[in-house]
Amino acid sequence: MKELNHLHHITLCVGDAQEDYDFHTQVLGLRSVKKTLLYDGQVPIYHLYYGNADGQPGSIVTTFAMRHTGIKGRQGTNQIKTLMLAIPEGSSRFWLDRLRQHGFDATEGERFGEKRVSFVHPHGIPYVLVETPSQGRRAFEGADVPKDSGIYGMHGIEVNVRDTDVMDDFLTGAWSSDRVADEAAVKRYQMGKGGSSTHIDVVRDPDSPQGSWTFGEGIVHHCAFDIDSLEKQEQYKLFVEGLGYTDFSDRKDRGYFDSVYVRTPGGALFEAAVTKPKAWAEDEAPEHIGEDIMVSPQFSHKKEEIIAMLGPIKY
Repeated sequence: MKELNHLHHITLCVGDAQEDYDFHTQVLGLRSVKKTLLYDGQVPIYHLYYGNADGQPGSIVTTFAMRHTGIKGRQGTNQIKTLMLAIPEGSSRFWLDRLRQHGFDATEGERFGEKRVSFVHPHGIPYVLVETPSQGRRAFEGADVPKDSGIYGMHGIEVNVRDTDVMDDFLTGAWSSDRVADEAAVKRYQMGKGGSSTHIDVVRDPDSPQGSWTFGEGIVHHCAFDIDSLEKQEQYKLFVEGLGYTDFSDRKDRGYFDSVYVRTPGGALFEAAVTKPKAWAEDEAPEHIGEDIMVSPQFSHKKEEIIAMLGPIKY
């Protein structure tokens, strides 16, 4: 049963909200598509969303700004480690120069025949820009990034695990994926029609310490995958549970999509998400998405107090 289409979004735990916002919008040139708060818990935490020109599922990077909580995450194995973003073919040199000019230690490389530029988010999370065809996606013309070099969206994720066999069983048997390539300690899986935004690279990493799974600055929290409807989501959940992977959440309303979450046997937290009809325009005019701070339901009665406490986000 292969109902998942491609990646939907990835969620990182970062530090300071303004630093994160400036990094994604001013350095990477992504579009701000939503500013809200974490829907879980009673501690106000900014939840910021960035994407391509159209804010398409499969282009969305979201972040929880954790600095004010004092909670630190621990990078390690059995955890999503790296975010891969898609850039136009031939643009690696532009990004290598740009990142270095902004003070990042960027390096070139290649994997699976794809040219890559690797660097680290200001709060410690590994990023890779991968040259790939656009597949009809449009980069946002943000900051001073030219249109022919802009980021299209997500390319894939890298998941570090101690045991690749158990993740192979899960991905090929339950998570709509096919194993398509191997290179050194990395196995590549893809879903749907393949191509950019469908890749899961599983990295064998038996020697690193266990990574943390809680909210905490400096780690990837989870990755979401796109599914067409609530009906398909429910049937898919039942299918995966029927295979014995029963560590699933109930459906959760995230304001702009509805989600179920599963803890994979390799430790990474995965999500199957159904985008709502208006997507990011559920609570804002389409031409103004990502401008105002839209407070999540549990904090709606004290919006101004929370923004004053967390600080406004300048853009």
